Amino acid sequence: MTFILFSQVQLIQDIPEFNLKKGSIGVIVEYYPMSQEEDGYSVEGLIAQETVEVAESQIQVIEFEFLSKPCTFI
Repeated sequence: MTFILFSQVQLIQDIPEFNLKKGSIGVIVEYYPMSQEEDGYSVEGLIAQETVEVAESQIQVIEFEFLSKPCTFI
């Protein structure tokens, strides 16, 4: 599966070398297609002002539910 750039994602496993925990949230800013290995992504927001390179199997897209009817404001 190829994730879309600027998708909001969360980690589905810990990444101990960066002290990141499962459930941490970031945004995909770069995609690295690999021919012999698993595709990779740069994710921003997991660590302040840094990007973290992750494998495709380490992240999942965050799904949002949208309201079915418009909100009214007073």
